[in-house]
Amino acid sequence: MSEPTEAQAAVRPMVHSEGVEKWFGRLQVLQGIDLQVKPREVFCIIGPSGSGKSTFLRCINHLEKVDAGRLTVDGQLVGYQERGGRLHELPDKEVCRRREEIGMVFQRFNLFPHMTALGNVMEAPLRLKDENKAAVRERATALLRRVGLSDKLNVYPTQLSGGQQQRVAIARALAMQPKLMLFDEPTSALDPELVGEVLEVMRGLAEDGMTMIVVTHEMGFAREVGDALVFMDQGQVVETGSPRDVISDPQHERTRSFLSKVL
Repeated sequence: MSEPTEAQAAVRPMVHSEGVEKWFGRLQVLQGIDLQVKPREVFCIIGPSGSGKSTFLRCINHLEKVDAGRLTVDGQLVGYQERGGRLHELPDKEVCRRREEIGMVFQRFNLFPHMTALGNVMEAPLRLKDENKAAVRERATALLRRVGLSDKLNVYPTQLSGGQQQRVAIARALAMQPKLMLFDEPTSALDPELVGEVLEVMRGLAEDGMTMIVVTHEMGFAREVGDALVFMDQGQVVETGSPRDVISDPQHERTRSFLSKVL
């Protein structure tokens, strides 16, 4: 198969979800999710707890397996290959290789406590890509500078505030040079006064053209930075549109009810 041209790649969705379903036992958490995320788009997902937002995010990079439907990133199935019209799960090594192109930032920072900020950012490229150590150090230093932590290179996570730890986590995800960044409520574990510094880093990524899917309760960020917004409830996409339109003039009663409680 020939490689897509630059023009074809530009119009191909970065993420394409078709009828994605996910079950945990008898509980159906995702009920046929259909959506597309364009390259360079900031795609925000909102909704109540238990609506399936985080589960869907985890399905994108195959941290959770899809039970039905198809989910592609940049035109390629993640975690599966198609043979004879059926999906077959890839070996773990191949899954990890494809996952390298998808950065993820979690609610909790999940930093290695025994490593400095610089060590945390350098670890994945060194271990997973076997890159040159000097080049990785240079890139990691630049990324920590980019997230405003150039003075914290040799500081351990326990000596950092929650906001600083989350910014290290963002730099760590960027160190793998991903084509897509996933954010799972990245400010929910932070004290209110620390939220802004993390959102500012995310604004900068958006301005640089990074494709981002952001599960968030930060409506101001969604309205100001987002290009598209989806409201999910009970495992379904209830409403989708531009963030300003959905937030200011929701069309569905379930969306209106949710927004009345969070705004």
